[in-house]
Amino acid sequence: MNLRQGQASDTIDIPYALSDAITDTSAASAPWIFQDIAESTGGVDWNLSKCCNEYEKLLIALVPSYLFLILILWNTALMKPMKLIAVFVHEMSHATACWLTCGKVEGIEVHLNEGGVTKYRGGWRWLIIPAGYCGGAFWGGVLVTMSGNRIAALVASVLFCVSMLVSLRFSPNRTMVFLNLFFITLTVTFIVVDRLLNIVLINYLTLYYGVFIGAFSVYDIYDDLITRTVEGSDAHACFKLIPCCLPRCVGLQFPVVALMFQALGLYFALVWMTST
Repeated sequence: MNLRQGQASDTIDIPYALSDAITDTSAASAPWIFQDIAESTGGVDWNLSKCCNEYEKLLIALVPSYLFLILILWNTALMKPMKLIAVFVHEMSHATACWLTCGKVEGIEVHLNEGGVTKYRGGWRWLIIPAGYCGGAFWGGVLVTMSGNRIAALVASVLFCVSMLVSLRFSPNRTMVFLNLFFITLTVTFIVVDRLLNIVLINYLTLYYGVFIGAFSVYDIYDDLITRTVEGSDAHACFKLIPCCLPRCVGLQFPVVALMFQALGLYFALVWMTST
């Protein structure tokens, strides 16, 4: 079975194709992006009663700032690599759902037209089909959350690189090979500079990845599932499984889930920051 995503290739049912401690000893002056080890302030601040000081405000301000930058540069060549890595996350979400339901992934591809395909056999289609759009939004939210702590951002970046390496084992096309090697090199460079020179970079990069992937998921859902109905899209595949759910109705549900993941990512990042 193939799961396709993007402008020219959507879901098609074809059998078997498919933060560090700084030198300043004053903890109060340490910005959130420098925190490596959580220092308890009396439990988890789920109500955000200690929000928002200047550092939480910085996080809140960075999210719309990134979104504004993404919007301004959306149709430029600078955004092309980020769009393709968001497509990669979409396809890896399909693949992950397949693995979790005991299926077999035979290939993962990303195309220059911002489409992609995941080839698999078996697995639970009820989870695999919606995992692309919802999974992209989910991982975007996770990255936003992890950006609230320097060690967490480091872990997230390393796992991101590992996932790109693992995906190269599954018959990738040339575009995906170059894309993954580029982002692995970029992310590792940020990690090395961040850790060796103690210049805070990885939190900013992790937050940017999270915001962009989440924003791309919402845009992609709107463009692929709401403004048009394409036979073979994820929404159309859901319609085949649940005939009472029309493709556009399914498409309307996906962006709600995507926005929820982004909101939760920001909330949990703030909880992490106010609780340390």
